[in-house]
Amino acid sequence: MIPAYIPNPVAAVTGGGTPVDCGRRWRDGIRIFGDGKTFRGLFGGVTAGILAGFLLLLLEGHLGISIHTPLSVVLLAAGALLGDLVKSFVKRRLRKERGEQWLIADQYDLVAGALVLCVLVDPAWVAARITPLVLLWILLITPLLHRGANIIGYLAGVKDVPW
Repeated sequence: MIPAYIPNPVAAVTGGGTPVDCGRRWRDGIRIFGDGKTFRGLFGGVTAGILAGFLLLLLEGHLGISIHTPLSVVLLAAGALLGDLVKSFVKRRLRKERGEQWLIADQYDLVAGALVLCVLVDPAWVAARITPLVLLWILLITPLLHRGANIIGYLAGVKDVPW
């Protein structure tokens, strides 16, 4: 899941500039995603996830193991931030403010987005690699990693809130 875990914190660091929704509003009159989702963050995050994944591919070759494929790396990285965008869209529809805590959704949006995109595009990889035990570990470790990364981002001044 490293290619999926890397994009969110990198998006927070590299973000800024033009919002993905370009300031447009949905039919309910509320912004589609908001100012917190920018093209710079989206591309920076996905690129970092892909680079981390390709580094893993190189290491796997030297270690004689095979977990990822180039396609799985791209899908995990892109899916993580697509999941974050979907969550932001729903969050706006629920009238939640930017930065407002939304338990469960805030922690698992990247996992849902990454795995759904993988299932849609490369179901054979998911079936071969995401066993029930692996999924359990993902579900257990994700909130811990998410919270830790957010606290670091908050202390570094990248995030306004520690969640």
